Amino acid sequence: MTRHARNCTAGAVYTYHEKKKDARSSGYGTESQRIGKDSVKDFDCCCLTLQPCKDPVVTHDGFLYDKEAILEYILTKKREISRQLKEHEKQKRKEEDELAELAAAEKRSKIENFLKTEKNILTNGPSTSSDSSSISNMSNGREKKLPSFWLPSQAPDAKLEKVKKPDQKVYCMMSGKPLRMKDLIDVKFKLANDPSDKNHILTKKERYVCAVTSDVLSNSTPVAVIKTTGDVVTMECVEKIIKKDWIHPLTGEKLTEKDIIPLQRGGTGYASTNVHLDAKKERPVLQA
Repeated sequence: MTRHARNCTAGAVYTYHEKKKDARSSGYGTESQRIGKDSVKDFDCCCLTLQPCKDPVVTHDGFLYDKEAILEYILTKKREISRQLKEHEKQKRKEEDELAELAAAEKRSKIENFLKTEKNILTNGPSTSSDSSSISNMSNGREKKLPSFWLPSQAPDAKLEKVKKPDQKVYCMMSGKPLRMKDLIDVKFKLANDPSDKNHILTKKERYVCAVTSDVLSNSTPVAVIKTTGDVVTMECVEKIIKKDWIHPLTGEKLTEKDIIPLQRGGTGYASTNVHLDAKKERPVLQA
């Protein structure tokens, strides 16, 4: 098969380059793009509001939240679970009532058939036309539950959607693990005191420093939270100072490996630290 140049339009071959070029210009195909630093959450921002935390708390998996935002999220989820639970119980009671009604109707039908049989034996006469079942959709109580062909939920073949019993646990939207209020740990950031910088704390690029070494904290610096006190330190401080004797440098109390919670942070604009920086947008496919 012959090939031709990229911008040639007189050839009979539709090359891969032309296909990709036409897909980009026409809006078809999957588009990939590397997102920049501005699209990545800072290490000291809430995972819900994406804003710097006023009252920060951290989970055992290292995800940072604003206390007000995460408590409101937990309460909202609990209200939703309570509502779904009430709907499930209501549906369960309705099903039980329907089963009891069917059993009572079957019992009445047996009694009526028995009485009709006894009556036929006594009279020795043929059954009247009223005994035969009517094909009308308005008889035998069917007028109370007529189907609607215009509403999908009331069509003759429509079935009621069952409400499943909800899981009564609230899950963290980042880790997918159960989340409880008592598992949230208060975090204490140490402010970077720079007398020459008169800007507000939210507009500063270097807002916080390590509680022990006073190194500046940023997305490119791995940091950890000490569970017992909530102090934020760099991972370098953990490796070189804390892990030597497993003693808190500020309070002198004994620590264990479980007391060190690595803080989940966003990526930088140059390399992937612990997040995926490649974004893909799927669009309709252009087929030749």
